[in-house]
Amino acid sequence: MSFLACLLRVTALAPRVRHLSLLVFALSAPALHAATPATVFDDIKARATPDELYRLLFALPKGGDLHHHGGGAVPMEFVVDYYTNPARNRGQKYYIRTSVVPTADAGAAALPDVLYHVVREGAWKTFSPSIRAQWKPVTDLTSAEKAAWISSLKLDQPGEARDEFFEKTWWRLGPIFGDIELAPELLVENMKTFGREGVRYLEMQTIPAGYTDRDGRPIPADEVYRIFRERLAQPDALATGVTVRFQIVIIRFLPRAEEAIRGAFAFIDAHRDLFVGVNMAGREDNGKGQAARFTSVFREMQAKYPRIPLAIHAGESDEANANIRDTLLLGADRIGHGVNILKDPATYLLLRNNRYLVEINLVSNRLLEYVTDPAQHPFPVLLRTGVPVCLNTDDRGMWDSNFTDEYFTAVKNYNLSWAETISLARASLVHSFLDEATKARLLADYDKAVAAYEARFLTPEWRTAAAAVTPVVSNYGKKAFNLTAPVNLGDLR
Repeated sequence: MSFLACLLRVTALAPRVRHLSLLVFALSAPALHAATPATVFDDIKARATPDELYRLLFALPKGGDLHHHGGGAVPMEFVVDYYTNPARNRGQKYYIRTSVVPTADAGAAALPDVLYHVVREGAWKTFSPSIRAQWKPVTDLTSAEKAAWISSLKLDQPGEARDEFFEKTWWRLGPIFGDIELAPELLVENMKTFGREGVRYLEMQTIPAGYTDRDGRPIPADEVYRIFRERLAQPDALATGVTVRFQIVIIRFLPRAEEAIRGAFAFIDAHRDLFVGVNMAGREDNGKGQAARFTSVFREMQAKYPRIPLAIHAGESDEANANIRDTLLLGADRIGHGVNILKDPATYLLLRNNRYLVEINLVSNRLLEYVTDPAQHPFPVLLRTGVPVCLNTDDRGMWDSNFTDEYFTAVKNYNLSWAETISLARASLVHSFLDEATKARLLADYDKAVAAYEARFLTPEWRTAAAAVTPVVSNYGKKAFNLTAPVNLGDLR
C-alpha cells in the first residue's frame, strides 16, 4: 500500500484510532529522513568545532601519499634529534654553520652561504681554518641556536617562501638522508607517524645512487636496494601498516639529467619489486629543466624497457605555460601539482575523464605562494569536472604539517561531500604504481576501513565519538585552523 493510501485510510478512522495508527505507522515504516554517512558528514561540516573536525579527519582512513619527498617529509624535530643524539646517530659527529663570513679562501666557493648547513665531522676537517671557524659541533649549540636551527628547517616565518625553500632549506638537511645507516631508520619512524593517521601507502622519491657510508664513501645502488628492502621487512616496519615503494627522482635542471634518466630506467627495471617509477623535480622557473628538453631520452628509454610508470612535477608555476602538456607527451601517468592547469584549456580538456591523475598539494602550494588564495586553487574544479585527483603532503616536515592538515584544508575550503572526500584516497591507490595484487589488497583494506569509520563516526552521536580521538596535531594545523589541542607531531616516536 502506498504512503498516500495509508494516510487516507487513517484519516477516515475515529480520532483516537487515527492517533494510534499514526504512531504505529511512524514506528513501523522506513524513516523518510534517516541519517546516512553523507548527511551526517554534512552535519559535521556545519556544526563541528575546528578541534572536532580535526579529530574526525585525523581518524579518517587515508590512502596513499604519492607526492612524497623523503627528506622533506620527516618531522624536523626527528632530524635534529638524530644529529644531536649519539644513541640515534650511532656515535657520528656533525658540525653546523652558525655564521657566514666572507673570506678569500678558495674553498668557500664550494659551499653555499647558508646558515645552519650541517656536515659530517670528516667533511668539516677538510675545510681551511678560516672556514672551520664558522661552524661548531651540533652538540655545542645554545638553546636559542638550536631553536633557530629547527625553525630554519621549516617555512614557519613571515616572508619565507620558495626562494628560502629551494635555495636554503634543502642544504640544511645535511647528510643524514643519504646516510645508509640512518636513512632507513628515519623512514621507518616516519612510517609510524603516517600509520597513526590511517595512511596505507607511501611512494617516496629518492636517488639510490646518492647514498654513502658514515665516512662519505658511495654505497652501490644495488646495496642500497638490499638494505632498504630488508629494513622494510622487519617487524616494526610491518607493524606500521604502511606499504612503501620508491620512485627515482631526477633533478631536472642539472647538466647530466639525461644520463640520470637512463640510469633510473635501468635500475628500476632490475628492481621492480621496490622501485616503481621515475619522477623529475626542480624549480620550473629554471629554464634548463623544461619537460620538452627530455622528449628524446624518454622515447629512447621507452623503446628499450618494458613499461615503467612516470610521475613528474609539472604546472608548479605562477604563469601559464606548456609544461603540463609537454610532460604528458613524455608519457607521464601522473602530474605533480598542476596548479596552472586551468590556464591551458586544451590540456585541461585532455585530462578530463582520462587516466592521468593530478597530485594535489594544498599546504605546499600555499606556503610556496603558488596559490595564495584558496579560492583560486584548481583542485575543486578538477575534482568536480572529472580530472582524477588525490591529496598529498609533498614536504610536510618543512611545512610542519601532516596529512590531516591537507584533508582539513580541502573540506573547509571546498565544502567536500562525503563521497568526494573518500574518493581522494581511493584515487591515490587506484593510480599508485603498485603491482595489481598489492593494489587490490590495499583497496579492499581501505573500503573495509571506510565502512568501519562510517559505523563509528558518521552517526548522530558523532560528537561523542570525536571526543574519544586523540589526534596528532602539527604546528601548521594549530596555527592555520585555530585549534586548542596541543601540538605533538614532533614529539612522537
